[in-house]
Amino acid sequence: MKIQTIEQQKQWYQTAFELFESTLNGESRELIHGVRRTAFQQFLTSGFPSTKNEEWRFTNVSPIAKTAFQPVLKYESGGVTKQQVAALSFDELACSRLVFVNGQYAKEFSSLHALPGGAIVTNLATAIKAHRETVLKHLGLQGLSQANPFLALNTAFLQDGAFIVVPDGVAMEEPLHLIFVSTRRSEPFAAHPRNLIVVGDGSRAALVETYASTEPSTYLLNAATEIVLGNDAVLEHDKLQKESEQAFHTATVHVRQGRSSSYTSNVINLGGSIVRNTITAELAGEHALAVLNGLSLGTGTQLIDNHTAIDHAMPHCESHELYKSILDGKSHGVFNGKIFVRKDAQKTDAKQTNKTLLLSDSALIDTKPQLEIFADDVKCTHGATVGQLDDEQVFYLRSRGIDEARARDILTFAFASDVVRRIAIEPLKSQLESLVNQKLGDGRALYQGQIP
Repeated sequence: MKIQTIEQQKQWYQTAFELFESTLNGESRELIHGVRRTAFQQFLTSGFPSTKNEEWRFTNVSPIAKTAFQPVLKYESGGVTKQQVAALSFDELACSRLVFVNGQYAKEFSSLHALPGGAIVTNLATAIKAHRETVLKHLGLQGLSQANPFLALNTAFLQDGAFIVVPDGVAMEEPLHLIFVSTRRSEPFAAHPRNLIVVGDGSRAALVETYASTEPSTYLLNAATEIVLGNDAVLEHDKLQKESEQAFHTATVHVRQGRSSSYTSNVINLGGSIVRNTITAELAGEHALAVLNGLSLGTGTQLIDNHTAIDHAMPHCESHELYKSILDGKSHGVFNGKIFVRKDAQKTDAKQTNKTLLLSDSALIDTKPQLEIFADDVKCTHGATVGQLDDEQVFYLRSRGIDEARARDILTFAFASDVVRRIAIEPLKSQLESLVNQKLGDGRALYQGQIP
C-alpha cells in the first residue's frame, strides 16, 4: 500500500497509534504514556520533513513517507537462528549482549554476564515497570522537538530497547553489545527501538550497537538513544549499521555530558537505502570532551546523511570531529556538522573535519560544516575536502608491481582506516576492516557490471 497524500498519512498513523494504545492495557494510564501522546501530536503537526526544510533539503524521505509501515507491537522470532546472532557477535570478546528482533527484546538470544557494582542491563519494557523513577527522570526529556519528526515518531511508539545504568564509581570492564536484527515480513514494517543509557559519576563503560538484516527486506528502523554522562564519566559508543539496502534507517542520539566527562562516538554506515543519523552532544559541564567519528561507504543509489551538533554550553570544553565518506556508483552522501559555542563557553577548543572520496563521476556529496560562536576566547576550526584518488599515488603503487585495481583498493582502504583504527575494541576493529574491504570490492564489482 502506498500513501499518496498528507491526509492519508495522518490517518494511517492515527490508526496505527490507536492500535498500539489498545495493546497497552493499564499502562495507557501511566505517566510515560503521556510522553508518547505528546510526541504523537508533535508528529501529526509536523508530519515527515520535506526538502523545503533546511535540515532535510538534501535528503528526500518521500519513499519513507509514502510507505505504509506496519508497526511491530509484539515479539516474534521471525525465523532468526542462534547461528545468525552468533555471526553478529564477537566470539573472542567476553561481553554481555542484548538482542532485539524487529525492535522487540529477544531473551533467548541475549546473554548477561555478572555485572559489577549494582549495574543494570535489561530491556526498556522491563525497566518501565521495575525502574520506573529512573526511566521517567531521563526518558523523553532530551532532544524531543518538532524539528525531528522521526524522534517524535520513535517516542510515540516507544515500547522496547536497551536500558543500561552504571552507578557512580563503577568501571564496566566488559563492553555491552546491543544487536538489532531485522527480518523479512509479509509487508513493510516499522520498528522504533529506544535506548536509555545512564553512566554515573566517575564510571566507565563501552557500548557497541549493531544493526543488521537477515535477508533483503523493506522496513523502517527508526532508533533513538538517550545518553546521560555524570561528572568524570567515560563512554565509548560504537555503532555498526549494515542493514539491507532495501531498508530505511533513521537514528537519533542525544548525549548530555557532565563535568570532565568523556564521550567518544564511532559510527560506521555500510547498508541501507536511505540512512539518516542525527547526533547531538551537549557539553553541560566544564572540561567535558566529545569526540565524534564517522565513516560512510555508499554504493549503488544509497543515500547516507550524517547530521551532527556539538553544543559547547560551558567553558573549558573540547570537541574533535572527523567524518569521512567513500561514495561509488550513483550514491549520495550528506554531511551537516554544527558547532555551537555559547556566550559563556570561554576557552572552548573545537575542531571539525569532513573528507569525502568520490570513486565515480556519478557519486555526489553535499557537505555543510558550520560554526556559531558567541564567545571571544576560543579556538575553533572546521573544514571539508572532496576529491578522487590521487593519480600519482596510484602510479607509485603500480610502479611497485601492483595492478591498478589493487592499487586503488589499497588507497581507498587507507582513507577509510583513518576512522576504523580509532575504535578501541579490537574484535570490532578487525570485523570492520573485513567488512570495509568486502563493501569496497562489492561496490567496484557492482559499478563495473560484474554483479547483476
